[in-house]
Amino acid sequence: MTDVIDAPGIGHNQPDPFEMEKKNQKWERWAKKRTFVRALEGTYSHLYKTLVDQKRVYSASDVAWKGGPQMFGKSVISPQATQIIQSIESHIEAYAPKTGGQKHGHLNSAVFYVLKGHGHDVHDGRVIPWKAGDVMLVENGCVHQHFNDSETEECIHLVFKAKPLFLFMHLLLQKMVEWPPDLDPELGPYSPPTDL
Repeated sequence: MTDVIDAPGIGHNQPDPFEMEKKNQKWERWAKKRTFVRALEGTYSHLYKTLVDQKRVYSASDVAWKGGPQMFGKSVISPQATQIIQSIESHIEAYAPKTGGQKHGHLNSAVFYVLKGHGHDVHDGRVIPWKAGDVMLVENGCVHQHFNDSETEECIHLVFKAKPLFLFMHLLLQKMVEWPPDLDPELGPYSPPTDL
């Protein structure tokens, strides 16, 4: 016999491992290619001048909200959005009433400043209540999820992470445990604030 029959490849008759990512394409930050760390190339004096000349104030209103229908976000400061930042990122999250975000974990820690609303987080099974004015910490490697407990008001978080630095050090593990729940149709459509 001279013909060789190729054996089925890895994953033959297995479910598509990217099925949930394809289903949740509305969540651009999980589906698109992003820049986590930029190359720094050139002479020292050129790089120094480039960084010194970068602006230092960025308006959140210049960045569009992304996501929906119950959770929106905007990445204001990141290596992809600015030239001066390489080791931290900051974004704003808005949650509709009676909703929650994705259940997930990552190696980097995070700091959440609650600008508006009240709710709770679940960190590795532990329920932690929060309200406007609180600063919440998510420790390294914690599986967590955020919930807006209000029946009528949105909640807004300002988030700071050293994620780019962790990724640069190849601490890449990040896992989606559960995708965000669907918006309750009884609540009607939700739009994030226009003044942020």
